[in-house]
Amino acid sequence: MLVKEAMSTKIETVTPDTTVRDCARKMDKTATGMLPVWEDGKIVGVVTDRDICCRAVAGAKNPASLKARAVMSTEVASCLENQDCTEAARIMETKHVRRLMVMNQQHAIVGMLSVDDLARHSHDLAGRVLEAAAPWPH
Repeated sequence: MLVKEAMSTKIETVTPDTTVRDCARKMDKTATGMLPVWEDGKIVGVVTDRDICCRAVAGAKNPASLKARAVMSTEVASCLENQDCTEAARIMETKHVRRLMVMNQQHAIVGMLSVDDLARHSHDLAGRVLEAAAPWPH
């Protein structure tokens, strides 16, 4: 199965100046765990639910004033929409992530692929990704 057949195409974004509280609210409202961070028409990072938890909450920072730029991950893992889901799962495993931005051939973002998307099509693939992405020792 190709990534474009499994990915989510509805993408919500934030800016680097969006507060962490607003990021969390947007994640809650849209039932997603990752938001791309856009600045000047390009992606500059992503904010994940884990970023919020580990970099803001665990650090006892104020989510109402802390900005996305302070907690975002600047390395954005991605795959191509025409790749096989097995290849995308390998990228997730290698990068130890649960979500990938999906690009078209022109390198424009067209969606997001999560381990949940993989699980709807292959429990084996999703299990491998979860095992590799686990924050605790295996």
